[in-house]
Amino acid sequence: MSSQRCHTHKRCIYVVYSQTCPLSSHLVSSTFLLLVMSLSGLDREAKGQISTFSSFISTGSQKKETTENRSSPTHLVFPNIKNVRDPPPVCLDVRQKQRISTDSLSSETKAPALPEPVLPVQPKTMKDFQEDMEKVKSSGDWKAIHDFYLKTFDSFPELNAAFKKDATASFNTIEDSGINAKFVNAVYDALLNTPQDIQKTNPQFNNTSTYVIYAHLLRQIATLVEADHHFLAHWFKKLSQKRFKQLVERLLQFISLRLFPAKPEEFPPITKCSWWIPSASKVLALLNTANNLVHPPLIPYTDFYNSTLDHIDLMEEYHTWQSFGNSHRFSFCQYPFVISIAAKKIIIQRDSEQQMISIARQSLVDKVSRRQRPDMNMLFLNMKVRRTHLVSDSLDELTRKRADLKKKLKVTFVGEAGLDMGGLTKEWFLLLIRQIFHPDYGMFTYHKDSQCHWFSSFKCDNYSEFRLVGILMGLAVYNSITLDIRFPPCCYKKLLSPPIVPSDQNIPVGICSVNIDDLCQIMPELAHGLSELLSYEGNVEEDFYSTFQVFQEEFGIIKSYNLKPGGDKIPVTNQNRKEYVQLYIDFLLNKSIYKQFSAFYYGFHSVCASNALMLLCPEEVEILVCGSPELDMHALQRSTQYDGYAKTDLTIRYFWEVVLGFPLDLQKKLLHFTTGSDRVPVGGMADLNFKISKNETSTNWLPVAHTCFNQLCLPPYKSKKDLKQKLIIGISNSEGFGLE
Repeated sequence: MSSQRCHTHKRCIYVVYSQTCPLSSHLVSSTFLLLVMSLSGLDREAKGQISTFSSFISTGSQKKETTENRSSPTHLVFPNIKNVRDPPPVCLDVRQKQRISTDSLSSETKAPALPEPVLPVQPKTMKDFQEDMEKVKSSGDWKAIHDFYLKTFDSFPELNAAFKKDATASFNTIEDSGINAKFVNAVYDALLNTPQDIQKTNPQFNNTSTYVIYAHLLRQIATLVEADHHFLAHWFKKLSQKRFKQLVERLLQFISLRLFPAKPEEFPPITKCSWWIPSASKVLALLNTANNLVHPPLIPYTDFYNSTLDHIDLMEEYHTWQSFGNSHRFSFCQYPFVISIAAKKIIIQRDSEQQMISIARQSLVDKVSRRQRPDMNMLFLNMKVRRTHLVSDSLDELTRKRADLKKKLKVTFVGEAGLDMGGLTKEWFLLLIRQIFHPDYGMFTYHKDSQCHWFSSFKCDNYSEFRLVGILMGLAVYNSITLDIRFPPCCYKKLLSPPIVPSDQNIPVGICSVNIDDLCQIMPELAHGLSELLSYEGNVEEDFYSTFQVFQEEFGIIKSYNLKPGGDKIPVTNQNRKEYVQLYIDFLLNKSIYKQFSAFYYGFHSVCASNALMLLCPEEVEILVCGSPELDMHALQRSTQYDGYAKTDLTIRYFWEVVLGFPLDLQKKLLHFTTGSDRVPVGGMADLNFKISKNETSTNWLPVAHTCFNQLCLPPYKSKKDLKQKLIIGISNSEGFGLE
């Protein structure tokens, strides 16, 4: 490698460090310090020499084949990384094997230890650097600052000396990376304000010319051993939200530009850099893990979405993942947290359609093989129900036609003419959900404080109706219907525990790890009381006088349950109160409703049994079932269709002026009134197919809604005041199922 080339790489390494500023406090201590100082098990000779950044790159290039064979980014196992699916077993790292085998030799056969390198002394402190920056403002002489950057980023030892709290120390705790983060951030922030000549020798990571060095660094991080990934994840979580988000965005941009480069000639041929995207995805997986270690997360899970992936062949990615899993061939489905919910919905819909076609084709073949005349109805899941016996008829139909659940749903109400073009199906869902979740029905308890439903813990002989609710949710996802259901997030976490139904029926399902935050989303007052118990400074045993026994009322009878064997005789004390709280929460959210929830779980998965479910996190399942709470009324205005009106008519102009001026709660009431739900489908407002029709009646009448068709019938009100008054009365005094 030429000296000029080395110099370029030496400067480019700062690109990685500076522009992805979170690297400053953590990847300096992981990639630079772990790799160079043997904390990750690198070759010992790397520790015995003064390595430069250019040698880092040249070494990486020379050992490319060895590295890929040893531990290709597509083969790695990440510890506790959420949403990385089915990682294959990985053999012990070759370098680690070498180290172990060397250590096992007798002292006579061991080679003499290499002397520790003499590390440079960095005279600059953060205060010195800041003083130099102040002097620049008055003198305009940047030489001292320029020299600092040139010296500090000339080699790994210089970098260690500058930014590690103790340049000779090996930090092996998840709590402290050993990096002076404030100094690192100050140096990075200052670079943004330096003259162009300094920035040219220390280029920012804002163009594709620096992607080669960035890719090499990402590969080094991706191929670290499992223990180092563990440290990294815990160090990443200590970053500030701003810097953490910047790092995520930089990695997403790196993937996007590699997929769709504006100037392909700026990149190496794809055959020579096929490892770029897998390496970046692995590093993103570490960041995703770090984000999930913090409660609340540093950034929303949606910030990991890469919208560029919406424009690739998602089904090919899905089929690759299904065929090869996590071995040999890379697929973005191995890292579903980067795939947007809209893209996942497409995958699930197409997978559902393929299953529907397959089931329908098999039914047709069976019919023909028996020499029977094919009937078009055999291609659908046909539901015939009476309005007066809606729940029992639906349960009977779904039980009888269990083999047809994955066919396209069509509903017929007995005694009523009409074809189901989607409206009857939606009405069936709305009416059934409305009846099942009514408090008098007793299946679910509505908690006013949290405004959500939870499973009743009452014991019964038959839990088939809970299975029916699960089937309803599955059919809704399968047929792209948004339901007006209010379950807490914990419910969807349990629904994915596990995401694939186990073949052994004795394996518990719907059991997940729960904590006081989960309880707070359902029963906030009880959660608050338990929090006070945990923080109580007095004598818990004497003041609370509680045992490991809880009481529940069932049909007017108080029943007691021990949280552990002999719990009624075990007092709650300052020492065991954490155990008591955890057992109590587990009892409420898992054990007391196990039979109810397991029936619900099996019902849902009887329809949605698909590997595509493994791509979803609990929050995304909720959005698929219930829609998104984010409203964009301007988008609704743009996509609205009109029947009898034109969008320029005075009544329509009044309508949108009123609606766009509504507070959020009234906007939600309008959406609930017209569609049966105050949430938006995954595809956005356009997917609602919202229509405003002219109602040729007296202007004294209130608006009418046909929720089955997302249609609002609006009389031609003559004034804005009259329209606003009638609309508010209409949407505030209905339950969202129309006034007819």
